[in-house]
Amino acid sequence: MRIFNSIEEINNTEPCVVALGNFDGIHLGHQAIIKKAVNDARGEGLKSAVFTFSNHPRNLLKKEKVVKGILYTEDKLSIIEKLGVDYVFNISFTEKIMNMEPVDFIHDLLLDKLKAREVMCGFNYRFGRMAQGDVNLLIKEGMENNFGVHITQPFRVDGRIVSSSLIREEIKAGNFIECEKLLGRTYAVKGEVVIGNKIGRTIGFPTCNINIDESMASPPNGVYITRCIYDGVTYPSITNVGTKPTIGEYARNIETHIFKFDKQLYGSEIKVEFIEKMRDELKFDSLEELKKQIDIDYEEALAYHNAL
Repeated sequence: MRIFNSIEEINNTEPCVVALGNFDGIHLGHQAIIKKAVNDARGEGLKSAVFTFSNHPRNLLKKEKVVKGILYTEDKLSIIEKLGVDYVFNISFTEKIMNMEPVDFIHDLLLDKLKAREVMCGFNYRFGRMAQGDVNLLIKEGMENNFGVHITQPFRVDGRIVSSSLIREEIKAGNFIECEKLLGRTYAVKGEVVIGNKIGRTIGFPTCNINIDESMASPPNGVYITRCIYDGVTYPSITNVGTKPTIGEYARNIETHIFKFDKQLYGSEIKVEFIEKMRDELKFDSLEELKKQIDIDYEEALAYHNAL
């Protein structure tokens, strides 16, 4: 898969079928659009492509609330590659692109630069200056300029339209069973293991600590059944998200205990997959009470993993 990170980099590409969208979560709705592009391209002897933005368009607007990420860029590109895509145009959303006339977006960018022969997008896709371009304009221009347009209808799970905003709401609420239904995979966070306060180790419960990336959507404070991925291997784990209120004032972070694991991982990257919430984070009256609750949580999470 070839990746282009700027419009200027795009060269020596062949005519293609292009999936259009921000694709910030690569949820099941996004996957349906991309798979359609890949299948159509193969059937027509063309290359398949995804045109997306490396930053969320709404974050360019100063008055807008920052949109938290769902998926790290490298993971987003990895999932797209596994779907069989030939080209990814992972372009920064700039003021120049934001202010393009919709017709210019179609002709100058999609047709001339990307060599699109067919485009795929969701029913609510918008583009161009003040988001004036829509699927109706794409269809009109397609008929007049001889390129195909396929509009996918809303993708539903349990009657709900799958969207990135809905997934952010479920992450915020800690509903990771629902997240998995919408994403088609387990929700995860990742980061470098940093040195914590080491209190967990003193009570027989060592943890790997990672800082919370404020640019990404993160789980609410609480205790979760999780899986931890390190060096390509998946381990059963239990994770606390929060501020450790029983032992003092600490910055909010993620600390994961990996069952039957004794390696030091400081400086290493781990990924934590969130399976199910066990309870809210609580403040206990003593360290001994905290330890008793941790023992209960430990046994419950271990039983869950052993039952799989």
